[in-house]
Amino acid sequence: MDCVTITALDFEQCYRAVSTRDSRFDGQFFTAVRTTGIYCRPSCPAITPKRANVSFLPTAAAAQHEGYRACRRCLPDAAPGSPLWNTRADLAARAMRLIGDGVIERGGVPALAATLGYSQRQLTRVLTTELGAGPLALARAHRAHTARLLIQTTAMPMSDIAFAAGFASIRQFNDTVREVFAVSPTTMRTEAQRVRKDPGQTTPTANGTLSLRLPFREPLDRAWLEWFLSAHVVPGMELWEDQVYTRNLRTPHGHSTARLSIRGDHVRAELALHDMRDLAPTVARVRHLLDLDADPVGIDEVLGADATAALREGATSTRRGSATSTRRGSAGRPVDAFDAEDARRVRTATLPDVGSAPATVGTGTSRAGADRVVFTPGIRVPGCLDGPELLLRTMIGQQISVSAAATHTARLVEALGDQVEGPARRLFPTPDVIAERGAEVLTGPSRRIRSIVGAAAALAAGDLQLHAGRTAAELRRDLLALDGVGPWTADYVTMRLLADPDILLDTDLVVRQGADLLGIDLSDTARWAPWRSYLSMHLWKTALSRRAAAPKRPARSARKTD
Repeated sequence: MDCVTITALDFEQCYRAVSTRDSRFDGQFFTAVRTTGIYCRPSCPAITPKRANVSFLPTAAAAQHEGYRACRRCLPDAAPGSPLWNTRADLAARAMRLIGDGVIERGGVPALAATLGYSQRQLTRVLTTELGAGPLALARAHRAHTARLLIQTTAMPMSDIAFAAGFASIRQFNDTVREVFAVSPTTMRTEAQRVRKDPGQTTPTANGTLSLRLPFREPLDRAWLEWFLSAHVVPGMELWEDQVYTRNLRTPHGHSTARLSIRGDHVRAELALHDMRDLAPTVARVRHLLDLDADPVGIDEVLGADATAALREGATSTRRGSATSTRRGSAGRPVDAFDAEDARRVRTATLPDVGSAPATVGTGTSRAGADRVVFTPGIRVPGCLDGPELLLRTMIGQQISVSAAATHTARLVEALGDQVEGPARRLFPTPDVIAERGAEVLTGPSRRIRSIVGAAAALAAGDLQLHAGRTAAELRRDLLALDGVGPWTADYVTMRLLADPDILLDTDLVVRQGADLLGIDLSDTARWAPWRSYLSMHLWKTALSRRAAAPKRPARSARKTD
């Protein structure tokens, strides 16, 4: 089944997903049942309603706008977010990313319209046409979701929850909860306690601490995400201990600390919030960091089928000459299989970070023969928690190894980062502080230092805007205008900041090595659109897997140029 588009929901396709309770479509559309007046997620365990009694809507806000109440059995607002907000780059998708980050709660519809560069009237018309609800209704749906989380998982007073969720008054909070969930806030909390069978077992709210389950669509390549997070840890602001990733991040009203651990069917997120109003944007940013709203089955279907066909073509000429090597491990192990032990070996080695490949590195020449390639399912493209931090850390890491980049960044954080309480002691410095004092702390080539300080100055002055509401083309253009930023840096930052699924890092050294191992021609990749960002991760992982399996030898860092 293909992903459902927003503007043209196909009734038969949607009803088939509902009939089979296909959880892959949770969050991609919602089922509104006329006879009961409720709306559900496609995988709701209730009896499948008759065709004549259902309609399908693109967003929860559209269902609420038409007077439907959320199903209290399947909790449709708790489903993973729609992957379409990342695969689409139009106005509606960019607006949804910003609404999820709380732009309307902080500045209203005028702030959302100004950020996107449209008038309020035009923005409302487009969102109503595309998504079935205007910006205020969409933001209201997000507030209702945040309120439900706080009601069911904390012991906070209802008045505090009302304002933490973004409501202007307690009355508005009560009315919205009743309209959306058909129960009062007090009843909702009582029912949640009854399900837990322990009225006192609520998540502690001291110092704004919450423990949440963040759902995702399975499968998920846990080893890959854990390697990525652990390999790029910066001491002082991030920790990796016992498969738990801990770090501080700046939020609209202060800062928060997140402790993330990947479980079987969810990510456990323990959040310590300086201001409870930052709950929704913090959750949205964590989901973006781990790419939890992706549709891995759809991605794997495209990459797996096309990769197999490509390798059959590329391997024919080399099959006879490479009898001792293979792209597949024993018992059909995927070529990019990357388990916890592999991750440990790679972390302890000095390996080059992602970066531009030297001109001498070729592509498209297979070193091994095989009939097909099997990629590990469920790979994710890591996003980011903060746009300016992503750009500046990427620039610091140019032309040096992962470990060296972490050392340089840690020195900057220790000298210029704000100190906070918690297991990680500091925040990443703000652009204005780096622009003013970065040259005193940063070491290395003078040109690179000037480039980093110049980028920080552009961010501090507002000349460069890094947020999820930008288009990829405009963002890439502005990044390339900076001194010291080349095509690789621009593509890498754009891919991670916007969760753009179709950026091929074809100048990346490690990606090219992975393609060379598999005989993939990086100059002919249209067949993998629109998932070439995920292909880049598979190729990167393939090269690292091969290094982890290779006999140990003296490590040396590879230089890269941008």
